[in-house]
Amino acid sequence: MTAAPAAPAASAAPAAPSFGERLEAVLAASGGLCVGIDPHPWLLDAWGLPTSASGVRDMGLRAVEATAGAAGIVKPQVAFFERWGSAGFAALEDVLAAARDADLLVVGDAKRGDVGSTMDGYADAWFAPDSPLRVDALTVSPWLGFGSLRGTIDRAREVGAGVFVLAATSNPEARAGQTARVADADGTSRTLAASIVDQVRDDDQAAGETRLGSVGLVLGATVDLASSGIDVATLTSVPVLAPGFGHQGARVSDLRAIYGPAAGTVLVSTSRAVLSAGPTGMAGAVRDAAEEVRSCLA
Repeated sequence: MTAAPAAPAASAAPAAPSFGERLEAVLAASGGLCVGIDPHPWLLDAWGLPTSASGVRDMGLRAVEATAGAAGIVKPQVAFFERWGSAGFAALEDVLAAARDADLLVVGDAKRGDVGSTMDGYADAWFAPDSPLRVDALTVSPWLGFGSLRGTIDRAREVGAGVFVLAATSNPEARAGQTARVADADGTSRTLAASIVDQVRDDDQAAGETRLGSVGLVLGATVDLASSGIDVATLTSVPVLAPGFGHQGARVSDLRAIYGPAAGTVLVSTSRAVLSAGPTGMAGAVRDAAEEVRSCLA
């Protein structure tokens, strides 16, 4: 009796795309504009919305609607939602769900930074596939040591998410600390900001992410990056979240001048500049800003 042929071995499921790969696709399709959803009380008032959880929810949902189809990335500022407690978090959950339904890439601007099991808890809150707070990437703080982010970075990569690590932020109060010099093992020194930049770049490379990594940097557009010890020419495969455009004074037309050969991987963050256009004008403002970013890289 002839033996039945062996069943073919089950093929392994293809690996889910990394955050870097997904971001690369969004940048190619929609450009680098990142619309910040920052429902300041004065903006709520200007929009005719109540200064409440329902107000931030309505502004967030309208901002998502205005962005969809014109740009590919939104960045809700978590603080403006958590101000309203459980109702604020419920509002944020609705905004995040709407952004996911609109196929927008979502960066949660929460700037979490702690150690050990606490960071693991944050990672579960923001990255778990079943979490109502699930985002595509999260801003994190390395000031308790880059190693304190290890579990969060690993968890992000595990589910195809990313992190943006604060390095040279746009607020002037940070300059003294971020330009403080730290000694390497061989006795040479570099700025703390440069140390973070190097560790992020090395982490992406160690993970084999050589086109565009899943661990990115926050490098403010109003920062003199060279005087902070940062060589932008080394960052062509590192995503950069760049606050400081618009209201804070940086001009999109200076994108290449600020970030050099890394300009193509920059998320140009703007919030008040487009939100100030109001509920009827925001969609047009987002379209114009997105086109300006694209034209600066053409």
